[in-house]
This record gives sequence, structure tokens and C-alpha cells, in this order.
Amino acid sequence: MYAKDHAIEYGIKENLRDFSLLVIINLFVGSMVGLERTVLPLLGEEQFGLASASAALSFIVSFGFSKAAMNFFAGSIADRIGRKKVLLLGWGVGLFVPLLVIFATHWWVIVFANVLLGINQGLTWSMTVNMKVDLVKGTQRGLAIGLNEFAGYSGVALAAAVSGFIAASYSLRPEPFYLGIGIVIAGLLLSFTVKDTEKHLQLQARMQQRKAADPVNPRDIFLKTTWRDSTLSSCSFAGLSTNLKDGMAWGLFPIFFATAGLSVSQIGTLVALYPASWGFFQLFTGAISDRIGRKWMIAAGMWTQAAAIWWILFANHYVLWIAGAIVLGLGTAMVYPTLQAAISDVAHPDWRASAMGVYRLWRDSGYAFGALMGGILADVLNVSWAIGLVAFLPLLAGMVIALRMKETLIRK
Repeated sequence: MYAKDHAIEYGIKENLRDFSLLVIINLFVGSMVGLERTVLPLLGEEQFGLASASAALSFIVSFGFSKAAMNFFAGSIADRIGRKKVLLLGWGVGLFVPLLVIFATHWWVIVFANVLLGINQGLTWSMTVNMKVDLVKGTQRGLAIGLNEFAGYSGVALAAAVSGFIAASYSLRPEPFYLGIGIVIAGLLLSFTVKDTEKHLQLQARMQQRKAADPVNPRDIFLKTTWRDSTLSSCSFAGLSTNLKDGMAWGLFPIFFATAGLSVSQIGTLVALYPASWGFFQLFTGAISDRIGRKWMIAAGMWTQAAAIWWILFANHYVLWIAGAIVLGLGTAMVYPTLQAAISDVAHPDWRASAMGVYRLWRDSGYAFGALMGGILADVLNVSWAIGLVAFLPLLAGMVIALRMKETLIRK
């Protein structure tokens, strides 16, 4: 299926330069999010006097919805102007994020900065995923996406830890966000050097025959990925549940640990460990799914996430919280690259980016729903109850995967 065509080749080894550049670029993409994970929940309470958990988590809501919406449009925009131009556009938007946070005098400015962060992430992260899938063989998709997500969430973890250290050493603002300006400049410069993957995509489309059931317009793609196709819709629900849990963890874990008496530095370590293990284990989970299949890797990962959240909730010691954060990252790593590989397995190259966009629309709206649900539950009940109740969603999603999803990996 995959062969040479006028010097176009598929595979990680065959496209090592551009593939490696995309991995490094996504490290910087993830760092933009990690920059905020430790600092902003504390900033809302300490510098802006936000007593309500719902208000404090509003920046995650704005981030989640804007990233979800931009994911949806990123694929169709890329089909018109090319993947690389969308990647560069995303970095251009990202430059405003640290600047707005540094100079913000009202909380709504922070919220708006996170709208721009969501746009930045929707454009840049979507393109690094799609460009990698364009370059590799079908049997390497799990590995390729795993490497992409490993780099991204390693960036999240690294920036979360560094920003927490800087905040503890200096202040919550502006020092941690100087780092963000450097991240954007580095990501932008690297993105200029990577080649577009349009020719790889066009050749794939010519070589893979369309099916009669393939969608023919954006509305059909949306409905197929959201509900009509049992496999694609199960993946969309699992993605939403995963990031709903993450939206809750992003907003409530720093508050939960602060209430337990931990220092900013300790909180930064715990907040960083979760995405660090998430990133690290994706080095293996995506590749393993290329060998054993997607379905049960996803189901087990969803159940692992639920168990880890309850572990963190009922633990009462720093070392136990460290273990819980690592296991939570493992569970997330089991599903994150595998879900995207499953979408890529099912979708034809002609509508793969759009299907991935719909999946990522639902997945990343989970950030917003998680922050909304977590904030409301924390205000009505308390932070502990909010954390515990949110954990039921990944548990349910694992059951949906087990009952509705079909195995997508085709071994040749």
C-alpha cells in the first residue's frame, strides 16, 4: 500500500528529519499549557481574590471551549491552506498569551488569554498530530501519536514544574510567564523549518479506496464521528471523559493539595508528575496498541484513571499522592494516543483530519465541562466530593468502549 512515488516515502525512519522536528515542536506546544497548570489556580485566589471555585476555574472553561472549537475547524482550514501555515498561525496567536497574563489587571483578561491559548493549542497540536500521521505507515500510527503526545505532555510537565519553582522563588507573576515568551519564539522558529506534508496526504488519498459509507460533507463527518459510527462515537465519548477528568484535575488538584497543607513547590511537583508520567508512558502505550489492538487498551486505561482519582482522594500522605499522580498519568497514557490511532484507522485520508477535528472537539470540550462540573460541585458540596464524583465519568466511558467499540487495528 505504501510505496515510493516520486521520492515520497512513508515511515518514521524514511521521514526522520521532519518527524523529529514535529516531536520537538510539540514539546513547546505542550509547554504553553504546563506554564499555567501550577500558577493560575493559585493566582486566581491570591492576586484576584476569587473565593468561588467556579470563578477561579473559569480560565479552564474558556481554554477548553476555544480549543475544542478550534480543533473542529483546524482540519478544514488545513485542507484549504495546508498544515504548515496553520501551525505557524497557531504560534502567532500564542505570543499574546504570556503577555496578557503578565499585564492583566482584571480576571477577565486572564480568561481571554486562555481563549487565545485554546486557539493556539487547537491549531498547533492538531497539526503536529495530523502531520505525523501523514508521514508514517498505517502500522506506525500508535507509535507516531504516542511520540507526539509524549513530547507534548513532557512539555506540560516540564513547564508546570519550572513555573512552580519560579513562582516559589520569586512570585506568581510576572516571572513564570517570561518563560512563555521564549517558548513561543522557539516553537515558531522550529515550525518555519519543517516541511508541509501535503504531498504525502495526496498520495495516501489516491492509494486508499473510498467506501460507499464514507461521509461526503462536514455535517456527515460530524454525525458519523459523534454518534452514527459506534467505534468513532465511543472514542469521542472516551476522549471527552478523559479531558473532563483532566479539567477537574487542573483546577481542583492544586486547591485540594493546598488545603492539605502542601507548599507551592510540593504542589508543583505533584501537578507536574501527572502529565510527566502521562507523557512518559505514551512512549510505550501507542506502540503497544500497534501490536495488541486499540479497544482493550482504551477500556483498561479509562478504568485505571477512575481508580487513580479515588486513590488520590482517599490517600493522606505526600508519597501516596505521588503514586496516585503517576498511576493517573499511566491511565491517561493508555488511552490518549490509542484513541487518536483508532480514529486514524477508521477514517479515509480524505476526511481523516476532519474526523480527528470532531473527535478533538469533543475530547477538548471535556476541559471546559470538567472545570464547570468540578467548580459547581466544589461550591455546592466541597472539593473532595467534586473530585470523587467526576471519577465516575471515565469509569462509564470504559464500559461504553467495552460494549460499543469494534477493534480498529488491521494486521497485515
